[in-house]
Amino acid sequence: MIRSLLRWVLAAFYGVAGVIHLILPAPFLTITPLWVPAPDWVVLLTGVAEILGAIGLVQPFSPRLRRAAGWGLALYALCVWPANINHFMMDMARPDGGLGLAYHVPRMFAQPVIIWLAWWVSREPKGA
Repeated sequence: MIRSLLRWVLAAFYGVAGVIHLILPAPFLTITPLWVPAPDWVVLLTGVAEILGAIGLVQPFSPRLRRAAGWGLALYALCVWPANINHFMMDMARPDGGLGLAYHVPRMFAQPVIIWLAWWVSREPKGA
């Protein structure tokens, strides 16, 4: 039951984040590392990936598709980690500290949890 609930929560989180990537890309472009090619396209495609992953997590038809969505979102969270690190470094370099350590440190520790969670919620519990 908790796995199913967390699957829906994670799907809602990724669905909303994906829509925000599409309608308000500027904040994401700001934190995209300079070495990322075609940042406009990358932000657009990450939004699409988040939305498709969210749909895949909660679709009721195919456990294989749900597992693929879980792997996809886990890999996605790993791939966007450099943007989170870049955001952290940019904020810490600002005279006012930006969002500060109280925001960035938990975010850095949360990223591996989000990666694991995407994988875990996409699995069927043993004996189900």
